[in-house]
Amino acid sequence: QVQLAESGGGLVQAGGSLRLSCAASRSIFSFNTMGWYRQTPGKQRELVASITNAESTNYADSVKGRFTISKDHAKNTVYLQMNSLKPEDTAVYYCKSLTIWPQVTEFWGQGTQVTVSS
Repeated sequence: QVQLAESGGGLVQAGGSLRLSCAASRSIFSFNTMGWYRQTPGKQRELVASITNAESTNYADSVKGRFTISKDHAKNTVYLQMNSLKPEDTAVYYCKSLTIWPQVTEFWGQGTQVTVSS
């Protein structure tokens, strides 16, 4: 079992910045991919950004150039730096870990609320 604990959410004005953190209960080397997702009421959870063990990153088109995902292996933590925030970025942000061997296993954090005011 893995615990993922998100933090760093809050209320910010449009154009502002936030940095989300996802602290894992074990070494993040053990995960093939870690990602940030977000969800608003009545909508599907969507991928925001992901990063693989090979440091390959992937971003949703809506956040490219504004958000950056990174890892700190020493702290077993994944970050999401969010700049130039827009009201449409308002959502609950979740961290997810993915391991594919010996079987596909996913763990999710409890989520952190991000609210961007106009």
